[in-house]
Amino acid sequence: MVIPTYNRVELLRHTLESMVGQSLPGDQFEVLVVDDGSTDSTAEMVDSFRGQLNLRYFFQEDEGYRAAKARNVGIAAAAGDVCVLIDSGVLAQSGCLEAHLESHRTADGPVAVVGYVYCFNLDNEDAAQINQIIDFKDPDGTIATLDEKGVWLDVREIFYGMYGDEFGGLPAPWLNYWTCNVSARTDQLRRIGMFDEEFKRWGGEDIDLGYRLHRDGAHFVLNRKAAAIHCPHEKSFDGNNEQAASNYEYMAAKYRTPIVDLLPRIGELNYWELNNIIRDQNLPMCADYLAASGREA
Repeated sequence: MVIPTYNRVELLRHTLESMVGQSLPGDQFEVLVVDDGSTDSTAEMVDSFRGQLNLRYFFQEDEGYRAAKARNVGIAAAAGDVCVLIDSGVLAQSGCLEAHLESHRTADGPVAVVGYVYCFNLDNEDAAQINQIIDFKDPDGTIATLDEKGVWLDVREIFYGMYGDEFGGLPAPWLNYWTCNVSARTDQLRRIGMFDEEFKRWGGEDIDLGYRLHRDGAHFVLNRKAAAIHCPHEKSFDGNNEQAASNYEYMAAKYRTPIVDLLPRIGELNYWELNNIIRDQNLPMCADYLAASGREA
């Protein structure tokens, strides 16, 4: 498991505590925390878990937003066959890691697994109410309560409602690959070049990775049992969108295909509708377009 972090010592503590509570035996997984230059007590806090987790800590100097680089440090160092990517501040249900591994064990080929994330909010809305319902010592109990009340379910239920849980056959299933809780084969992640470290602002580096996994033959699957809770933290919806917009422009310039060219139009176009738009406009799959134009990805 690879966890990037930056000055989120208490949020990271909750994540590590949820790792201690995993049903998967502790000798069957490792936790790689990659610190993007924190100035708080992250290193000392991580050190306090060494007797409870098979844990490694990496530190890189603060040179601005380098989450892509941090995740790559973890992927490059990983010993396991599967990398689970989770953010600091995400509480994993006790069966989360086991569920991720099961998706890979039972697949006929490479898969990109999307876990289920409760309480993900876009602008830190409802933070006070969410924090009241989260029992940080009992992710399983909290998830049971959320399910029972039907509140703060995964924001991507909009996507699943439109396309179903079996969305791997969509032209752009990678739009759903958000690295707060996903997994992929370690060797495939390395083969495709891991995260693009040119992403130095928030947003897009995860779907860029998902796009390349898709092009490399990974089938995208949702595993609702690979569940986790996204703890509220300060964020700016408008600020994040502004940063993501520049990253989408970068992706469009990098790949130059009709499907990826839709990304800079998010705002004008509904993000959740993009797969329908691709179908309605009969846009060619990226590999077909590049082959017809005599280019390679």
